[in-house]
Amino acid sequence: MTGRPAAPRRPAQYAWFVTGSLALFALGGIAWFWVEDPHWYGFWLGGLIAAAGLVLANVDVFSVAIRKQNIAVVLTEIPLVLAVYYLPPVLVILAATSATLLRQLRSGIGLTKVAFNIAKSAAATSAALLVVAVMPPIEGAGPTTWGILFAAAMTSALVGLLALAAVVTLIQGTQAGQEALRAGLPTLITASVSVAVACVCLVAVEATPWATALLAFLAVALVFAYRYLAGFLRQHRTLADVHELTLAMQEHGNDTSLPDVLLGRVRALMRAEYATMWLPASGRHPELQLTARVDDRGLLDIAPTPAVVRERAIGGQHAVAVGQKLNDDADLRGALRSSRLKDVIVVPLRSGQTTVGSLEVVNRLGGTMTFRPADVQVLQTVAAHVAVAVENSRLVERLRFDAYHDRLTSLPNRRRMTDALAEAVKVRAPGEVVAVILFDVDGLRDVNESMGHAAGDKLLAEVAERLRGIAGPGALVGRIGGDEFVVTLRVESTEETVRLATEMREQLRGSMVVGSLTLDVDTAAGVSLHPDHGDDPDALLRRAEVAANAAKALPYGVQMFHPALESRAARRLGLAADLRRALDAGELEVHFQPKVSIKDRHLIGVECLARWQHPAHGEVAPDDFVAVAEHTGQLDRLTQVVLTAGLRHCREWSDSGRPLSIAVNLSARTLLDPRFPDQVHELLKEYQVPPGQVTFEISEGGMLGEIERALPTLYRLRDLGVRLSVDDFGTGASSLSYLRQLPVHEVKIDDSFVQGMATDSGDLAIVRAVIGLSREFGLTVVAEGVESELTLDLLAELGCEIGQGYFFSRPLPVERLNTWLSAQTEPEETPTGEVRRLRAVG
Repeated sequence: MTGRPAAPRRPAQYAWFVTGSLALFALGGIAWFWVEDPHWYGFWLGGLIAAAGLVLANVDVFSVAIRKQNIAVVLTEIPLVLAVYYLPPVLVILAATSATLLRQLRSGIGLTKVAFNIAKSAAATSAALLVVAVMPPIEGAGPTTWGILFAAAMTSALVGLLALAAVVTLIQGTQAGQEALRAGLPTLITASVSVAVACVCLVAVEATPWATALLAFLAVALVFAYRYLAGFLRQHRTLADVHELTLAMQEHGNDTSLPDVLLGRVRALMRAEYATMWLPASGRHPELQLTARVDDRGLLDIAPTPAVVRERAIGGQHAVAVGQKLNDDADLRGALRSSRLKDVIVVPLRSGQTTVGSLEVVNRLGGTMTFRPADVQVLQTVAAHVAVAVENSRLVERLRFDAYHDRLTSLPNRRRMTDALAEAVKVRAPGEVVAVILFDVDGLRDVNESMGHAAGDKLLAEVAERLRGIAGPGALVGRIGGDEFVVTLRVESTEETVRLATEMREQLRGSMVVGSLTLDVDTAAGVSLHPDHGDDPDALLRRAEVAANAAKALPYGVQMFHPALESRAARRLGLAADLRRALDAGELEVHFQPKVSIKDRHLIGVECLARWQHPAHGEVAPDDFVAVAEHTGQLDRLTQVVLTAGLRHCREWSDSGRPLSIAVNLSARTLLDPRFPDQVHELLKEYQVPPGQVTFEISEGGMLGEIERALPTLYRLRDLGVRLSVDDFGTGASSLSYLRQLPVHEVKIDDSFVQGMATDSGDLAIVRAVIGLSREFGLTVVAEGVESELTLDLLAELGCEIGQGYFFSRPLPVERLNTWLSAQTEPEETPTGEVRRLRAVG
């Protein structure tokens, strides 16, 4: 934040051009007056008295600072007017020059300024005397004389002001020169008042020389009166400036413009060359160090304050002031001299017991002016307001940050991501699309429930950190839900988006250490695109979520949005109320699909499958209404309906001499209900079905994802005597070694492998491996999806025991199943009793 200089600053040596011109003018005036009055030195005693009066009159009444320059307002017009009236011109010029020289030597300023001030005084006096010379001769102390003396004195004041403006313009630029003129105009008013007082003195002295004593007393009283008035006005102006500064900080203190509002005003208030605000690094806030300098319009990232001075102020938590008239920290003056500084005040910014930074001013403007103890008090008052403004600004910034960022990961939240997307979709670039990639973290609930929310938070923070690292510089990463993260970026095409999403998902996968455990983290990724999938940011995020939900069912875990997904999701949402009514009214049917032993074609049982014929939508896919039941808390009722129907018909078949076992699908959520085994036990007793005739099939992905929590329920079910089966085996991402932990009796190979094994060597290899592994564990193998004689023969060769699929029969209502049993099976005696055997399949 570097300021642009107001104008190019030239070296101070350029002032010699003006000084030389003034000196030549003064010398010319002296020479001319010398020729006019060669015996001027005869009045040398009067010249000494005039010089002494001018020296005494050169005491500052008040001063005006113009950037780095200081204009002193003095009352030299009174002795000057008297000298012009009584003394020869040459002697007046020499007296004025001598008085200025004595005063400049006492001030200790540089040679350039001394020379300029002497030349200015001499030239201004010469100009005043030239005005007197061209006027009518002075006779007496009447009004004509007053006019002549007034013109002369005002000419002197005007020449001095113009000379000052000229040298300031030459060195610091036109604007600074204009400021010098505006600031010097009040001196002309002071000069006119002084001339009037001088004329009164002249009249009094002309009347009686004894009036000199009274006039001297009056002059001293006037000086003190001027000084008192100037001090009062300065104090009033300081209070007004502090009040204005406070109002400005109240108006702008809650935004990032505080330094711009503050520092320029503090520098002007303290009449300092530099005003600095320093805030150390704190949390999200980097170190801030900005300075307003008198010659620059903007702020500079510099700080002229010596480090040792600031360190003492911050360490001691009190103001540190070093300067000629500031004696509290005199041991630090060496640091100022080495830095070529005149004086400095550093006040710590304190919020309660904490120091949040410092406010500093350096170099009081004006060659002879220095900071005083009163200035320290003023800066302390300002610093108290600044500290409050800084804390308020940081509080507002923190609240604004929290409103648009996730507190746990510090990533942008849903509101911030929505706003960013709204801006992104406004800009359309040829050959680019805006991609929204949503990652849904699997297994977060398990971590929270088994290890506590602190572990879950650590997992989310690790996922956020990984996403930051892999997303790239052009992407925006956010967290929009409990386990949902979003990445938005511009990409070249749809294919490139899917490739990026797949790569990012693979890089996110892998083990993460949480506490003492190492967890395998997986995600599902959903993708939506602008403009393909809409312009509304909320719609793009919603469609990415829909795609991510669909991706959970895919082995590769990445799904591009398409309209069918949204219509299916909306349809599922609308089915929730209808499903509840259907369960209440008993409108759901249970169909049964036969299970056949491959070796001897014996019918050994059926799988119970729920079916729903919606009055408006027709047949509803089981995946849809099962998902609705899971998300609306109706899954227990749905499971009970299917299990009750299966047990009732199982009892009926047994009573009619055709005993069949039943298989019922269970959700992982059902296994987490500790009441479920007791409910099964009661139903078995109610329908008098032997537990061995009941098999519960649990999806591999669902069961293995909840294995630790589901194990107690699985063991209780096994202890009841029911059989347990791993459904859809081969589609999950878990280790096959988990089979050793599960109390299961059966493995059911997913139909996607069975249907392809006759034509795909990969599917055949998977089926062979599953059958071999199951034999090692002593498990029965069921193949679902048998649709051809060739598939059946291959399964028989591999040693698969049971088959199920359309090759035997599709799922049938109980009436049609009974008809099928009569038409397609015949009784056959076996050592274990009578069974039903398929007559022919084709």
